[in-house]
Amino acid sequence: MARSPHPLRITTRLVDGRVCAYDLTADARGVLSPVMACRPSPDDDVVDHAAAADLQHAYYTTLNAVVCVTADGAEVWRSQFEPRSVRQYGHRPGCVLSSDERAVWVYRPDAMAGRDRPDQWVAVDAETGAVIAHADLRTVGHGGQQLPHPSDGQVLLDVGEGQDGSVIYRASLTGARMNLVGYPWDDRCLIDLSPDGHRFMTVHHEQTDIAVHTYPDGEVRFALSVDAFGHDPDEIYVEWSGGYLTPDTVIVTLAGETEDDQEWFRHYRVDARSGQVRTEFDARTDNPYDIQPLGDGTWLTTDPSGHPIRWTDA
Repeated sequence: MARSPHPLRITTRLVDGRVCAYDLTADARGVLSPVMACRPSPDDDVVDHAAAADLQHAYYTTLNAVVCVTADGAEVWRSQFEPRSVRQYGHRPGCVLSSDERAVWVYRPDAMAGRDRPDQWVAVDAETGAVIAHADLRTVGHGGQQLPHPSDGQVLLDVGEGQDGSVIYRASLTGARMNLVGYPWDDRCLIDLSPDGHRFMTVHHEQTDIAVHTYPDGEVRFALSVDAFGHDPDEIYVEWSGGYLTPDTVIVTLAGETEDDQEWFRHYRVDARSGQVRTEFDARTDNPYDIQPLGDGTWLTTDPSGHPIRWTDA
């Protein structure tokens, strides 16, 4: 089995009201057991979550704060989003730890939250919760996906603006300054970053194609439309899912409907360097979004219990 040079160490799920952390450096397969399970502070509805590799702290966002708790659930710090939003839907703040775990990067969809200000991207000190740096974004997003680069300290952010498209940024920290760069598109959705950090994968917002780009400049190395997979682009579309199964293989998901209006989904292996379509891929799930490739030949789906199942590409 191919090994990623920068494997994801910890992943988290919200199970039975607890932020559960799973050690992906172990060789366990099948349904994974959490190595840490933190209960959020009372009355907190968790939106997004992360955990430190030392398994001493977990981090999560609510609609109005980012919070740090210890492994036994004691609150360490809370950074409030002001003013408090009275809107319950349409905005989902996200959080992710930097690759060195010194900062928690927080995407704040403040415009949708009704805070009368632009969306913000904020980096806070993982130890204290103090704001290190922030930047205003030119987006009105519902939520955002953040992917830390494995080695250069930068983070990628995809802001989903619903029918208005999707905007991708990258940023790094220099002292108390956030160095923000926007990619020149509003119609591509970020899917995954390669294990070595040299490339990233996107899907067109209209679901017409997938593309692999060089990092950090975003130059397109190759793009594949639906017909490259032997399907009719007038009837079949690309799902916003998939990613790097190994450094050399990406998984692409296509979807359509039968004559009886039943949805179907198929996953394909694609050579991540040449763009050659290889074979179909059995993801072991009927949900096209319930697949998380880990870049090392394994991937996660979800057990009915809510815990992840780890599969291997044997």
